[in-house]
Amino acid sequence: AAARRPAEPTTSAPSATAGRGALRPLAKPPVRKYAKELGVDLTTVRGSGAGGVITRADVDAAVAGPSSPEAAAGPSQEAAAGETRIPIKGVRKHTAAAMVASAFTAPHVTEFLTVDITRTMKLRERLAARPELAGVKVSPLLFVAKALLLAAKRHPMVNSSWDEAAQEIVVHGAVNLGIAAATPRGLTVPNVKDAGRLSLAELAGALSELTETARAGRTQPTDMTGGTITITNVGVFGVDTGTPILNPGESAILAFGAVREMPWVHKGKVVPRQVTQLALSFDHRIVDGELGSRFLADVGALLHDPGTALTF
Repeated sequence: AAARRPAEPTTSAPSATAGRGALRPLAKPPVRKYAKELGVDLTTVRGSGAGGVITRADVDAAVAGPSSPEAAAGPSQEAAAGETRIPIKGVRKHTAAAMVASAFTAPHVTEFLTVDITRTMKLRERLAARPELAGVKVSPLLFVAKALLLAAKRHPMVNSSWDEAAQEIVVHGAVNLGIAAATPRGLTVPNVKDAGRLSLAELAGALSELTETARAGRTQPTDMTGGTITITNVGVFGVDTGTPILNPGESAILAFGAVREMPWVHKGKVVPRQVTQLALSFDHRIVDGELGSRFLADVGALLHDPGTALTF
């Protein structure tokens, strides 16, 4: 009798749910990019599309946080006497993931500059009285933002991102200016699209609307994506400076410290002047020390003497 042939081994097609640790979640490239910008880990998202494909709506839902009380509670240890346990979810969870990814992906360098901005503060008082700026908030942040935009135009590489997959540096044509905003839900960084095209009055209105919307928890997901460079205004908390962490996909972030009246040598005499500190963190893969220093020096020069804007 002929020998029986051994049965051929059978294999089943991989699924999106089996072997989560080994398989990539099912999602189209635009959705993956969208999730990355928002700091969403797709392995934690359950897809609602055909065959379990993760959609843009699923990513938005993940940012908003769990919708059911059971999901919101999750597994938790019993709180000891005197301690409170706060579930890590929603904006806080995804901000934390994004910051950890940034800190351990992009090599950060931070430089500091102390600047006498008395002339800018005097200019602020004059401009606030002009009819073109009536009804908008003319804050020191407005002038920092304008200085950054002018400096970025002179040094476009600062407004870039690192594309690991393509092994390319992407120099962005438009400056989508992010403003870090502290909200009850956690830190958010909405951005003003193509901020460089705006007049001073338009920029003032955009910044006010951006921060008010963020603090009210009404920021749209589209306003949270596509940022290219960020300002964090730590001065509103009375803080002088810090070492800000880059937002994922960006190569620079500027911290603006408190404006204080301090003794300063001016025209050969020690007199009280309005002084602030700037701190620039940048991705050293893209921005070298010379470029970062020149960019920061230009921002400082514009704030020290706003008239130098005519030379940019």
